[in-house]
Amino acid sequence: MRKLWPLPEQRLLAEQLRLLYGNVGASVIPALLLAALLVYTLQNDVNRSALLAWAAGVIVSKLYAFADARRRLADGIAPGQERRLVLHLTVLHAVDGAAWGALAWVALGSTTMTGSIMVLAVLTGILGSSMSLLAPVLPTFLAFSLALIVLAISWLWQSGDTSYRALSLTGLLYVVSLAGQARNSNLAALAAIKLRFENLDLMKAEEEARRSAEYANLAKTKFLAAASHDLRQPIHAQGLFLDVLARSGLTAHQDEVLASARSAWQASSDMLNTLLDFSRIEAGVVQPHPQPFDLQGLLNQIENDLAPLADAKGLFYRSRETALTVESDERLVEMVLRNLVSNAIRYTERGGVLVACRRRGASVQVEVWDTGIGIAAADQREIFREFHQLGNPERDRNKGLGLGLAIAQGLAGALDLRLSLSSRPGRGSVFRIVLPVVPSGTVAGAMTGTAGALATPPHAAEALPPGLRVLVIDDDQSILAGMAQLLESWGCACDTASSLSEALALATRAAPAWTPSVIISDYRLREQQTGAQAIAALRAALGRHVPALVITGDTAPERLREAMATGDPLLHKPVKPEQLYQALFNLTKEETYQ
Repeated sequence: MRKLWPLPEQRLLAEQLRLLYGNVGASVIPALLLAALLVYTLQNDVNRSALLAWAAGVIVSKLYAFADARRRLADGIAPGQERRLVLHLTVLHAVDGAAWGALAWVALGSTTMTGSIMVLAVLTGILGSSMSLLAPVLPTFLAFSLALIVLAISWLWQSGDTSYRALSLTGLLYVVSLAGQARNSNLAALAAIKLRFENLDLMKAEEEARRSAEYANLAKTKFLAAASHDLRQPIHAQGLFLDVLARSGLTAHQDEVLASARSAWQASSDMLNTLLDFSRIEAGVVQPHPQPFDLQGLLNQIENDLAPLADAKGLFYRSRETALTVESDERLVEMVLRNLVSNAIRYTERGGVLVACRRRGASVQVEVWDTGIGIAAADQREIFREFHQLGNPERDRNKGLGLGLAIAQGLAGALDLRLSLSSRPGRGSVFRIVLPVVPSGTVAGAMTGTAGALATPPHAAEALPPGLRVLVIDDDQSILAGMAQLLESWGCACDTASSLSEALALATRAAPAWTPSVIISDYRLREQQTGAQAIAALRAALGRHVPALVITGDTAPERLREAMATGDPLLHKPVKPEQLYQALFNLTKEETYQ
């Protein structure tokens, strides 16, 4: 038996049992009707009592099997219970088979030839139908068929009739044939069950992999946000001190060293700003403001800024003229194109870069061509993933962080623009972005050439109001010292605080004779407080609205959303001195100071 039907693993066996239990219900009503029909057809004065007793036995057997199946399906099959249930079902269906086989002893010797043929036909049909019903658990079919055939052929053999004995041997061959078919049916059902479990396991593995990827991505985002914040603090302070140093009297050699230091600071700042841009896209705080603008002016600005990079590598840089006016957020479109052009220059060693525009009905296709290394088809989707770089296994800092194309794609999505790529390895690449065209002459106050990060204001030429009093709140002492020196070099009176309680004491100690004209606060303060809370508390304590500026080094998406929601102007560390100056001028230009 074990060789004919080796028991599969528990979960497969449990499914086979459920399949058999589900089949039991389909055989109950036909069996009851057939038993009643046989009693009605075969009964006579000789066999009536025995036939009624037989029918009662078959009915009881079927009803018990049906009730048992319903209970098992309702309660479920507990792990470790499978083999015991196989034994239980084998015994149960052996009894059922014996009940049907007993029909030969009850009816064959006491009925007409027509009745005998009917009995043999019914037993043959019962054996055939049981094969499809019981094959999921093969021992149950073998027990049922053997019990039935043994009782049936034992009567045929003991009758002494040569024809009946030959018929008994035919019955044995029939059962052997059915056993082979039942085994094949069992294997087919088992294969289907295995396939279903494999599919479920694959789905679970995919779900687990997706969850792991999401967890890893979340952990990466949190790590980058924390690392970015901690790096921004000293780099922000460094920029402040370098600007103060630049205003002091330096020798020519010192000026040269300072220029190198500022160049290194700028490189670090640019990398952090790239991380910030990516974080802002992920946080969903990039809000496009579409308006018509002159496309050629934007292309000229990008060429003026980036063509020197191509010249330094011995590459040509061409930008074809266009007179088209498009409608989108010029600042964000510029970031997309700058990333595409910078990427093209970075990965091109010979030849050059071409920026061209092709009119396509109501839109224009801006194309950035290069003769660089090209991108294989298998990598063309991957290069838009963050931190993914081709041809930079040594992670050369001069080749960036691998965020340029991820930022370009994220901004294109925010602008609802289509960004596409065509490339051949060794032949170069072309990136295309499609912009909607508007009739020429509809440019309304659009500004061209706003280079840099997502929110980089130009340096303010106007002077700050005289007597400007600034209260700076930050829990980093180096930043407080740098801000104080920088603001004082601009003619501002400056006071500093490292916490909200200290800021409240400073702002109110001499009120109303001395109160801050402007508050500059870091967003993340001590004691789990934020710059928004500090500004609100100071305004409440002073009893008036004080212009305020929030500075943050956070790049975590949720922190960016919180900081943006304050309603006060927001700058991101490391802040360039000219950015800070412009922000202060914008805050104070409508204020009157006593």
